[in-house]
Amino acid sequence: MAAHNTASQEMQFFSTLMRCGSLAAAARELQVSPPAVSKRLAALESRLGVTLLHRTTRRLALTHEGETYLAQARRILGEIEALERELHGARSEPTGVLRVNATLGFGRMHVAPVITSFSRRFPKVDVQLQLSVNPPPLTEDAFDVCVRFGEPPDARVVARLLAPNRRLLCAAPAYLQRQGTPRVPHDLAAHNVIQIRQGDEAFGLWRLRSGKRAETVRVRGNLSTNDGEIAVSWALAGHGIVLRAEWDVARYIRSGRLQQVLENWQTPPADIHAVYPARHQGTARVRAFVDHLAEEFARRFAP
Repeated sequence: MAAHNTASQEMQFFSTLMRCGSLAAAARELQVSPPAVSKRLAALESRLGVTLLHRTTRRLALTHEGETYLAQARRILGEIEALERELHGARSEPTGVLRVNATLGFGRMHVAPVITSFSRRFPKVDVQLQLSVNPPPLTEDAFDVCVRFGEPPDARVVARLLAPNRRLLCAAPAYLQRQGTPRVPHDLAAHNVIQIRQGDEAFGLWRLRSGKRAETVRVRGNLSTNDGEIAVSWALAGHGIVLRAEWDVARYIRSGRLQQVLENWQTPPADIHAVYPARHQGTARVRAFVDHLAEEFARRFAP
């Protein structure tokens, strides 16, 4: 790396020298003495093993090797400048491919509409959205941004909180009329529970907390799925109690189709985060997308 930096600096020095036309003029521009310029030129020629200039008292004349070196130096320096302009533009204006991952139900309901507005705002970004039942490992680097629930398990990634998110226990009023309404967590053991198999969560164990009290209940039921949308539809049909994110059931609770139970008990938080590798923090398309997610979710999930 140091050798590449030295070569670039020497090319810049030689280009400046020829633009100035004399050792004295180059010395003034570089703010060094003429002997220092002469010494640097001699060192460059010694390293290259060729004579680049014929020096006279009045002017500098390029040798054949000097002409070749100057032409190539200017070409390389121009390419470096163009590359830096392009990279600066990439940081300031979002462009390129953006790979996004989210879970099925949440991705369909909330992430896809946000991508619609993001694409209108940043048309030079090509967004690839993949929805999956189980989130992919963060270490695989298959995506630029993942929308996740709960605290990210990997410290090597950046996680930005997009919105708070509770998980609620609820059931159809018809089910509660038939089976009764649980009053304490351990009442759940006697109920038919609709279970969702997702991620690494312990299947059949529900952890609840109320103030300093914490309880773990082993639950069972005759219906289970890996799709949250299906689980909610079963709850709406009166098959049992479901534990589901507030974003997914709030509208049914407001309409009365579902009724919340054990309202004073909370489950582990499932806050919504945008998760991405730390090295992507300076990438304009990632920054712009995460900022856009945060803006839209603040509006969508406002209390």
